[in-house]
Amino acid sequence: MPVVKIERLSKSYSGTMVLHPLDLEIHDRELFFLVGPSGCGKSTLLRLIAGLLKPDSGRISFDTKEVSSLPPEKRGAAMVFQNYALWPHMSVCENVAFGLQNFGFKGDKLLSTTNEALESVGMLTYSDRMPAALSGGQQQRVALARALAVKPSLLLFDEPLSNLDARLREHMRSEIWRICKENSLTAIYVTHDRKEALSMADRIAILDKGRLRQIGTPEELYKNPLDQFTASFMGDCNFFEGEILPGSSASFHDIRTALGIFRVPVAEAPPGKRLKLAARPEDVKIMDLFNDSSVEGLIKRSVFVGDITLNEIEAGGISISAAELGYRIRKGGGKCAVSLSPDKLMILRDQEN
Repeated sequence: MPVVKIERLSKSYSGTMVLHPLDLEIHDRELFFLVGPSGCGKSTLLRLIAGLLKPDSGRISFDTKEVSSLPPEKRGAAMVFQNYALWPHMSVCENVAFGLQNFGFKGDKLLSTTNEALESVGMLTYSDRMPAALSGGQQQRVALARALAVKPSLLLFDEPLSNLDARLREHMRSEIWRICKENSLTAIYVTHDRKEALSMADRIAILDKGRLRQIGTPEELYKNPLDQFTASFMGDCNFFEGEILPGSSASFHDIRTALGIFRVPVAEAPPGKRLKLAARPEDVKIMDLFNDSSVEGLIKRSVFVGDITLNEIEAGGISISAAELGYRIRKGGGKCAVSLSPDKLMILRDQEN
């Protein structure tokens, strides 16, 4: 049974639709990500779930109980904001205790629950410090402790790591994942950072212009995107076309592409039909010797980017990118053999606006 069920939920501002009617289910103890570019509607959706905005239409249910008309404090959800939202005149302990006091916690119960929340995020030894004396990562931990203290049935994250530097973001990703899993929390997490989503999420929903593009596990979205938008948002990708050849079998079709002819399982389609195709750079192989499954390529440029070298190649009349592990700068103008395994070829549907 889903912990959160959304049915035909929509929202507009001044007559402009920012969230088209959508349906969505989040499961128990799931770390669910809403991702997409700026302005796609992901933060609007999160605020509708939190009760900070009212929908134009649709229903929101928590554990089968409709909460669409309930105020935020009655929904049992807690939110962790991008800007931490800590009271600057209160200590770390007082910031966490403040929310608990609104729920009637007093005395020893208030202190023990506050300390428990701070300990869970590694901030108990900082309880007497003021927010201004903390780093960005420490302030985010306090904000997380404040949300955890009230034992929410649902935890909501609105781009919580976007104000941190790259190294600290990586550390906090692991910490947030650990805290959610150790506390058996159901969480909805908004971000535009695909690495954040790929490394943390149980499932991901891709939004674009207020519409859901695709929902799936990180692996499903990366390896089997439905359209070009999802494929490109989830990682670097080569896009090209293919043509279905005559004489294919009932379950397989031969497709002619700039990188060769591939036999792949696709739905029934007539010969001559053009298909949108994609391949990840790491799946395009560069070889020094030619074979029956390779085509000739011309190296345009090699760029070392740390753990891999990216090669820009002209092959079959198209430009493609191929990634190689490690450091190997190939000379521009040099010839090479390029190949792609049929099982790495991604077939995309026509993209809807």
